[in-house]
Amino acid sequence: MQVLSKIDVISRMREDLKRALEKPVEERHWVMVIDVGKCIGCDACTVACKAENKTPPGVVYNIVLKEEIGTYPNVTRRFVPRPCMQCEKPPCVKVCPATATYKRPDGVVVVDYEHCVGCRYCLSACPYGARYFDKGDFYTRGTPEIQPYETAPNFEYEREWEREPGSEESPVGNARKCTFCLHRVEKGMLPACIVTCLGRARYFGDLDDGESLVSKLVSEGNVMRLKEDLGTEPSVYYLL
Repeated sequence: MQVLSKIDVISRMREDLKRALEKPVEERHWVMVIDVGKCIGCDACTVACKAENKTPPGVVYNIVLKEEIGTYPNVTRRFVPRPCMQCEKPPCVKVCPATATYKRPDGVVVVDYEHCVGCRYCLSACPYGARYFDKGDFYTRGTPEIQPYETAPNFEYEREWEREPGSEESPVGNARKCTFCLHRVEKGMLPACIVTCLGRARYFGDLDDGESLVSKLVSEGNVMRLKEDLGTEPSVYYLL
C-alpha cells in the first residue's frame, strides 16, 4: 500500500479522472477498487448514494454486507461494500427482452428507462443481487404529506427524471442499478460513494490508464473479485 502513503488520494483520483475524460469513451474502462481492510461498516456510502440518486424504498445501489466471524469471545466483524459489479460479461444484458440494459464502451452497464418494460428478468439474472425494481413508493407515504425531498428529480444518465405521487413515468416501473454515478463522472466529479467514504476505502478510475491509482492497485496483485468462477469478469476489485 506504499502507493497510497505519500499522496492525497482524492486529489489523485480527480487528476486521473480528468485525464481519462480527455480520451475517447472506448479507450477507458471505469473500475472501482475497495479496500475491505479499511471499511468500517459506517454505511456512509449507502446514505450518500441514496441522497445523490434519490432512490426510493427498496432501491439501494450501494449496500455494505456485514458478517460476524469467530466464536465468543474471539469475535470480529467483516464489511464488504457491494455496488453493481459492472461486469464485462453481464448476465443481466443477455436476458433483457427489450435490449434496455447494455454495456457501454467504458464498461459501465446501464438501463434505458424509456425501453425497460419492467419484466425484472435482469433482477433474477444478476448473481450479485445488485439490481432493483422501482415500485414508485415513497418513504413518507402514509404520513400527512409526502415530503418535497422525495419528489425532487434525480439526474441519472445526465437527464432529469421527475417523480410525482401516483405517476407511472420512468424510472417508476423500471429496473434500476448503480451506474458508478455516470452523471457526475462525465462532468469530472468522482462518484458520491468515493468522496464520502470515511475510511478512504474506495477508489475509482480508469483501469486502461497505467498511471491511474486504480491501475496501480490492481497491478499489485493482492486483489480479488466476487464470484469470479461465474465468468462475469466484474469491474469491482477488492484489496485483501
